[in-house]
Amino acid sequence: MERVNQTSSVSEFILLGLSSRPEDQKPLFVLFLTIYLITISGNLLIILAIRSDARLQTPMYFFLSFLSFTDICFTTTIVPKMLVNFLSERKVISYAGCLTQMYFIYALGNSDSCLLAVMAFDRYVAICDPFHYITTMSHSRCVLLVAFSCSFPHLHSLLHTLLLNLLTFCDSNVIHHFLCDLSPLMKLSCSPTFVNEIVVLIEGSIILVTPFLCIALSYIRILITVLKIPSTSGKHKAFSTCGSHLTVVALFYGSIFYVYLQPVSTYSVKDHIATIVYTVLSSMLNPFIYSLRNKDLKQDIQSALGKFLCRKALQSP
Repeated sequence: MERVNQTSSVSEFILLGLSSRPEDQKPLFVLFLTIYLITISGNLLIILAIRSDARLQTPMYFFLSFLSFTDICFTTTIVPKMLVNFLSERKVISYAGCLTQMYFIYALGNSDSCLLAVMAFDRYVAICDPFHYITTMSHSRCVLLVAFSCSFPHLHSLLHTLLLNLLTFCDSNVIHHFLCDLSPLMKLSCSPTFVNEIVVLIEGSIILVTPFLCIALSYIRILITVLKIPSTSGKHKAFSTCGSHLTVVALFYGSIFYVYLQPVSTYSVKDHIATIVYTVLSSMLNPFIYSLRNKDLKQDIQSALGKFLCRKALQSP
C-alpha cells in the first residue's frame, strides 16, 4: 500500500513540448498537422498500391506494406497528443496515459527496427543467393518474420514500462519533452534509477544494436557480391534495389543512436530534434524514399491516387 501511495502522488505529467512561447503554438500545430496528414496518406497509398498490384506481391513489398502500417501506428501514438497540446493551455497527460504512450513508442519503434533488418535480409538473399530466393523467402517464412518483428518488441517495451512503474515520482511532474520518453521520466524520479539505467544501457543497447548489426552484415555481403559482378549495368541494378532501404536505415538509426546510446544524465533538450527525426519525419519520408526510387511502386501510387480523385470528382455534385 505504501508503494501505491507514493506513486500516486503524481497523477499526471506536464509535457512542455517543443516551445513554451504562445506565438509558436499555432504555427507548430499547422506544421505537425500537415506532417501527420502527409504521413498517413503517403503510407496508406503505399499499402493500397502494394495490395492492388499483382506485380508487387513479393517479399520485399510484403515487408514494406507492414513497415508502412507500423509507421502509421507509430506516428499516431505521438502526433495527435502533440496537436492537442499545441492548442491547450495545460499540456497535461495522465500517469497511465504517459506509460501507455511510452509503451507503444518503444514497441512500434522497435518493430520498425526489426522490419528494416528483415528487409535487409531479403535484399541479401535476393542478391547473394538468387537461385534459392523463392524457397528461402517463402510466404510462410515471411509471415513468421513479420510476426516476430511485430511481437518481440512488445516484450522489450513491457520490461521498461514495468520497471518505470516501480519508480516513485514525488513532486516534479514537468517533462521537458513533447512525448513520454524513458530518459526524461527517469530524471524526474525521486527514487534510485540505477536498475533502470543498467537495463537501458545493456538490454536497450542490445535491442537497438542487434538489428543494426544484421543490416550491416547483410550489406557487407551484398557489397562483396556486387563488386564481383563484371558488368557496370548489373552493379547499378543491384545497388538500385538497396538504395531506398539504405537511405531509410541511415535516417532512422542515425537519429536513434544519437538519442539512446548515451547516459541518461546527458540527455538534454537538444535531443528533441533527433527524436523528431525518427518518430515523425522518418515515417513521413519513407513513402517518398521508396516510391521515388521504384518505378513500379511510383506508377501504382499515381494510379491509386488518380482513381481516388476521379471517384471523388464523380461523387461531387
